[in-house]
Amino acid sequence: MKYFAITLLSIFASRTIIFAQNIPEKDSSSNLLEVIVTATRKVHNIATIPYSVNTLAANDINENQSRTTPEALIGLTGIFIQKTNHGGGSPFLRGLTGNQTLLMIDGIRLNNATFRFGPNQYLNTIDAYTISKIEVARGTGSVQYGSDALGGVIQIFSKEPILGNNKKLSANFIGKAATHNMEYTGRASIEYQSKKVGFIIGYTNRNFGDIIGGDSTGKQTPTGYKEQALDAKIKWQLNNKTTLIAAHQYLQQKDAPLYHRVRLENFAYYNFSPQSRSLSYLKLLVDVNKKVIDKITFTTSYQSILEKRVHQKNNSTLAFVEEDKVKVLGISADAVSVFSKKWTSNTGIEFYHDKVQSSKQQTNTVNNITVMQRGLYPNDAVSNNLSIYHLQQISINKISVEAGLRYNLFSIKIPDTATSSYSLGNVVVKPSSLVSNVAVAYAVNPQQTLYASFNTGYRTPNIDDMGTLGLVDFRFEVPAYNLAPEKTYNSEIGYKYSNKKLRTNIAFFYMHLANIITRVQIPGQQIGGYNVYTKQNSQSGFIRGFETDIAYQLSTQFKLSASMAYTFGENMSRNEPLRRIPPLNGNIALQYRKSCWYSIINCLYASTQNRLAQGDKDDNRIPSGGTPGFQIINFTTGYNYQKYAIKVGIQNILNQDYRTHGSGINGVGRSGWLALEIHL
Repeated sequence: MKYFAITLLSIFASRTIIFAQNIPEKDSSSNLLEVIVTATRKVHNIATIPYSVNTLAANDINENQSRTTPEALIGLTGIFIQKTNHGGGSPFLRGLTGNQTLLMIDGIRLNNATFRFGPNQYLNTIDAYTISKIEVARGTGSVQYGSDALGGVIQIFSKEPILGNNKKLSANFIGKAATHNMEYTGRASIEYQSKKVGFIIGYTNRNFGDIIGGDSTGKQTPTGYKEQALDAKIKWQLNNKTTLIAAHQYLQQKDAPLYHRVRLENFAYYNFSPQSRSLSYLKLLVDVNKKVIDKITFTTSYQSILEKRVHQKNNSTLAFVEEDKVKVLGISADAVSVFSKKWTSNTGIEFYHDKVQSSKQQTNTVNNITVMQRGLYPNDAVSNNLSIYHLQQISINKISVEAGLRYNLFSIKIPDTATSSYSLGNVVVKPSSLVSNVAVAYAVNPQQTLYASFNTGYRTPNIDDMGTLGLVDFRFEVPAYNLAPEKTYNSEIGYKYSNKKLRTNIAFFYMHLANIITRVQIPGQQIGGYNVYTKQNSQSGFIRGFETDIAYQLSTQFKLSASMAYTFGENMSRNEPLRRIPPLNGNIALQYRKSCWYSIINCLYASTQNRLAQGDKDDNRIPSGGTPGFQIINFTTGYNYQKYAIKVGIQNILNQDYRTHGSGINGVGRSGWLALEIHL
């Protein structure tokens, strides 16, 4: 309750100051000019959009020198980051994560046919140094972007080349080091701009040492790993109506350990080596300038995701190498129609083709005899994902309405012919879903907006759900083919206020979940000492809660902000809490800016989470009785002078031991970092 009181007191005090000063209604602040596209697939003023949204600019990531993309999201309203390992980071939106939250980059789905139920590490395959902006739409997204957006959508936008009349070539260099050898990072990039062509090419090399935890935790070994990333993007202005963008991204992590396996499950080693992702795409933007079609965007993409796991148990002569590779071809077209200033629409079609290659190699380390086995997934499994959608945006006086429909058809082929009592044989399933949404915003006045929304969501069972055979977390999982899509029914009401000095938002939400795909233990069966589980559409439940945030400009130099999120999840089928529901959490920050200086001090907090499902109690990553609460204080400061910048940070000043709920490692203890930038 003390966190709740702190945030409410901040909001009440700020609102009292604001109204006492009688600030004029006309507001030219940047708050009202900030825009977002993810929630509605069009440029929309963040202050009046009828959804709960977050934005994070490249400048914020750069000032905080966020170690990874998931860690850049820490502290944003309604986002809770779980870390199974140091090389991971799984965001929770509205109590959901993994394949129940949709991740996107530059309008392309990052989620694929092997995205796992529960926390995963895939958001960390996006280099934080390449990001221009992150947008988060909480509690919506199935109509706008398709399957998996039950909790919401996180979309990453990579940096865009600049087109300008003057030719310009520039170079940028970044170096960062952390205490206790926890990080050494180097980044170099080249940017070119001209009237018709612009490009960005960058390379990042990183070496992360073992995490030094707080107070009594000490060094957590093994947790360190190495990472390399390459990015390139070129932009051509083909003519005054047509622009072509070509991009390539590649990131590879080497020897990223799964710490809790080594510490708690008697493994000599268990590493992701490598974990990699590559994405190449072409995007054609055409200004048609007709009422029926004003703009149209064509995108074709190719992704390759490789996850290689190497592991061996203590006192065992058997070593394993598991390799899963997913190749994804994507094609999409989106057309924007502008019938009038107050009536627009988006219509589109999307197609994704996923092909999975999976293998497992067992080697006897005594005689070097190698045996090939069935991989975690059936080899050559295929998933085809076709959808069409239509969105309408209409404004009538003070009322704005967003509404839409999406129809999604999947064709999933699983050729599971391995010799095993758990093999499926050849399976073909064709699940489909029709989802809808409607959202209404009412502008009380230029500063205040009331909004409400209702939308249906779905997640089609993927190859991971139906074809998994092997060790997953602390259980052994076997295939299941007779699964139906998960469905949600989301409702939300909210209030936004924004003027020159104050921006605040509060939202209340309720989500009903049906046909939840859950792991169910098969009684009396064990493999290799692990209980055997399979997946079923066996449960229903609900998640409710509230989210609130405030930002108040105390003076020209000082800005105070605070946020809080509360989530309550209940499994109605089992009369117990839903799994991994985040505790009450939030962030309080004070910023100082003057001329070339900036300083930020913030407090991240979370309450104890002791409402545990049976699956939480069985999870060796969650302490007995629940995860303790924490308050972590961080400080960052920096100075920018012409072509140079220096940034310094101190993390966890009080050196507190802490762990975010469901994580496999503790957070970093008291430590510091130094970053230098050169812009030529």
